[in-house]
Amino acid sequence: MKAAFVFPGQGSQYVGMGKDLFDNFSEVRAIYKEASEALGYDIAGMSFNGPDEEINKTFRTQPAVLTASYSAYFLLKTRGVNPVFMAGHSLGEYTTLPAAGVLSFKEAVMLTEKRGRFMQEAVPEGKGLMAAILGLERAQVDGICDSVKNGYVSSANYNSPGQIVIAGEKHAVEEAMSLAKAAGAKRALALAVSVPSHCKMMSPASQRLSELLNALEFNTPHVPIINNADAKILINPAEIKESLVRQLNSPLLWEDSVKVMAEKGVDTIIEAGPGNVLSGLIRRINKDLRTFNVGDTKGLEETVKILAG
Repeated sequence: MKAAFVFPGQGSQYVGMGKDLFDNFSEVRAIYKEASEALGYDIAGMSFNGPDEEINKTFRTQPAVLTASYSAYFLLKTRGVNPVFMAGHSLGEYTTLPAAGVLSFKEAVMLTEKRGRFMQEAVPEGKGLMAAILGLERAQVDGICDSVKNGYVSSANYNSPGQIVIAGEKHAVEEAMSLAKAAGAKRALALAVSVPSHCKMMSPASQRLSELLNALEFNTPHVPIINNADAKILINPAEIKESLVRQLNSPLLWEDSVKVMAEKGVDTIIEAGPGNVLSGLIRRINKDLRTFNVGDTKGLEETVKILAG
């Protein structure tokens, strides 16, 4: 067996995520305590009790999802499940940093809170939009975005065959959604996110993120990371930093990243963290890959048992 760990991104959050692991494992309670001390508020209380409007604020969502995902990773690691690669979807790429030893967990939590603030401040609320286009190929969606006359929109996430997310100015994204439906898209859905990620509207946030990352010392990862920006295997700390900056304002290559894992012999992928969005995408990319979800005690025990067997 060759396993990879993948970590979910923004959009996977929900009130109550991580609570089952918190209630059942003292190690997880210690992780949440460290995160709360770093952030200056009770992240466990917010994650488990909400309200929705608080946990959905980008600068709250990002450290909360990272903490839940890192907790799941930590339990897998201490039970002898070792990956040959790690990857994360957008925000999830930041969970690879403490998991692979590039940064401490505390540093990663604080970094994601600041990243969330940079993103929120880069685009005024209501000006940007993201939407999922289902049922069209990459070239079709790229062409539709290029043809929009009413502002800026571009492909942002190449998630799986037939699922591409676009991002940009609200009116331009809405025009692209209409054009996609006319071109035969099965669905065109506006996403409930507060900022248009992975497009040039995030350039101001990328600049601020670059300055922040330059002040941090990155270690060489003990497990190679497959990045979002290029779907490349990275082990060089400087390349990881540079990739995280580009990730914010360029398309996210998730489908390509999963294909790289399969080409390198990975046959098992474990999604560590809230939800099962990535597992669904992975099955659409390569149905031969085994997928597991670890976001609660049941998922942890079942995964460890099957892999041990």
